[in-house]
Amino acid sequence: MVEDVKFNELVAYGQAVLAFVRRVFEVVVRYNAKMFAGIVSVNARRNADGSFLRKDYAYLFERFYRYLEMVSTEEMGLVVFDELEKAQSRILLGQLEKYFLESEKGYQRSSRIVPEPFFVHSDLTTVVQIADLAAYCLNWGFRLKGMTEPTRPEIEPLARMVYDMKFVGTWFDEVGQQEKPLYGIFYTDDLRPKHERGETTGI
Repeated sequence: MVEDVKFNELVAYGQAVLAFVRRVFEVVVRYNAKMFAGIVSVNARRNADGSFLRKDYAYLFERFYRYLEMVSTEEMGLVVFDELEKAQSRILLGQLEKYFLESEKGYQRSSRIVPEPFFVHSDLTTVVQIADLAAYCLNWGFRLKGMTEPTRPEIEPLARMVYDMKFVGTWFDEVGQQEKPLYGIFYTDDLRPKHERGETTGI
């Protein structure tokens, strides 16, 4: 038997969900948490060589590394992934191993980021559930330069809360010989590693 749910009951449920997520983010703000997110275009160009780590992961590790440097001279960071299908997890582990052991910047960042990630079930791990909520809100309620998809207006205030929690640091531009801002939330439309993009500099 299918229960006859009235429109005003659905509206009330939706409002309760929005209020719940807002409260979750308010608690996260109170503990001074920092948000890191790579927003990827659905049309982003992909790696030709599947053994290399995608650019959005490398950018996230760059920002996480800078954050750890700001927090403490000794603080180590852990990487936690929502568990994937085992074959996909092994592919990702191989990409991470190559990044942290064979690339210059990956090796440098392994001094502050433990290069062996943890895989957990998101529905059993509270912090990963919070990350899922943040990702959902950014996906539907926030746009950076170059992003043209429409948003859902009711999600926008929650997405703004997530964006306001972003990490803000700096990186040194060797070409321009100056420091530039580095934001924990970024957008990319190209996931290829530098050598596939024909680049020799950058982060």
